[in-house]
Amino acid sequence: MSTAAPRTAGPDHLWSVDEHLDDILATVRPLEPIELNLLDAQGCVLVEDVTVPVSLPPFDNSSMDGYAVRVADVAGASEQYPAALEVVGDVAAGQSDLFRVGPGQAARIMTGAPIPPGAEAVVPVEWTDGGLGEGPVTGMRARSLAPEGATGQVLVHRPARARAHVRAEGSDVRAGDRALTAGTVLGPPQISLLAAIGRGTVRVHPRPRVVVMSTGSELVQPDEELSAGQIYDSNSFSLTACARDAGAIAYRVGAVADDADTLRDTIEDQLVRADLMVTTGGVSVGAYDVVKEALSSVGDEDEPGSGIDFRKLAMQPGKPQGFGSIGPDHTPLLALPGNPVSSYVSFELFVRPAIRTLMGLTDVHRPRARATLTADGPLTSPKGRRQFLRGRYADGEVTPVGGAGSHLVAALAQANALIVVPEDVESVAPGTEVEVVLLG
Repeated sequence: MSTAAPRTAGPDHLWSVDEHLDDILATVRPLEPIELNLLDAQGCVLVEDVTVPVSLPPFDNSSMDGYAVRVADVAGASEQYPAALEVVGDVAAGQSDLFRVGPGQAARIMTGAPIPPGAEAVVPVEWTDGGLGEGPVTGMRARSLAPEGATGQVLVHRPARARAHVRAEGSDVRAGDRALTAGTVLGPPQISLLAAIGRGTVRVHPRPRVVVMSTGSELVQPDEELSAGQIYDSNSFSLTACARDAGAIAYRVGAVADDADTLRDTIEDQLVRADLMVTTGGVSVGAYDVVKEALSSVGDEDEPGSGIDFRKLAMQPGKPQGFGSIGPDHTPLLALPGNPVSSYVSFELFVRPAIRTLMGLTDVHRPRARATLTADGPLTSPKGRRQFLRGRYADGEVTPVGGAGSHLVAALAQANALIVVPEDVESVAPGTEVEVVLLG
């Protein structure tokens, strides 16, 4: 959700990476909260604390299949001198009509079943003869096949201390406890907890819908035949995968030809399902840079905050960038360069934080670390530009992958980090400590 226009400057102004990112994060706002069913809320961010309405477990219950007993009745029990107890019935999970366990008695009990009155502990079935009059058993026979197991006599071969194998009421969480805090991303464990305490819906920031669109008449979809001068469209796949990895619901649009009217029409058609739009290609200074041509003048003079600003950034790769908003809802749009590595680096630096901001997260950046550079020679960097090199990080060391060329797509698949070379550094020698962005 775009709320303010980005800053503008002259066409020759060289923006810093931080200035561009600050503009994006100052403009994008978290999506409005909605109430969602639990499974629909997976991957979303809570907007409010969740308290526990009922203790978990809500009653004392057995953590084992076995026999509910009184401690005194099994004191000193052994295989040589087992305790003989009268089985007075079964207690199954979900059972509510409970009978009392008296002196010299035991109730056959299943995992999760409530502890019957009078019982003080549970002995696992493996500590008993299972009512068969022989040595220790490994399990119980199904009640439908052997109903007599709920009666008769059982021999217990080991003693049990008080509360042994009993899950106490409220031992997981108690009524009134705070189960989850606002800002939590709902993964499988959190969904499980919400269901366990009886919450069927939850209030969250929805996952943003991101439309990814590549441009270029030379682009062909994978599995199609290449003609002379054509290449496969990898950017739309890469960035759609990146958006999903960041937590978004992402839609990929096939490559749009280098025609400004076609591009504007396609963007207009896609706005209905977009909280954020990402284009790749067509933002540099060439005669066929269609994104720049199509979107440079889309702003409405009567609508503050609309329009796309195209910039040159003091970074490599990824110097040409565009950012602004478009359409009646001022949908944020980030226009990335078309080089595959440039577009990937640009996504990590600018689009991923925007998606995480829309989600309602406060920590929107990839983790960073310090690492010792291991390389065959010094890394050189163009003066006045922040360089992001692909690297392999492990155990506090980082090694460049694929050299400094920004066009090496294969190197990207081998990298798990970006090596950050600051603007004021022209050469980094092996053995130097450098900053790395960890890509996961």
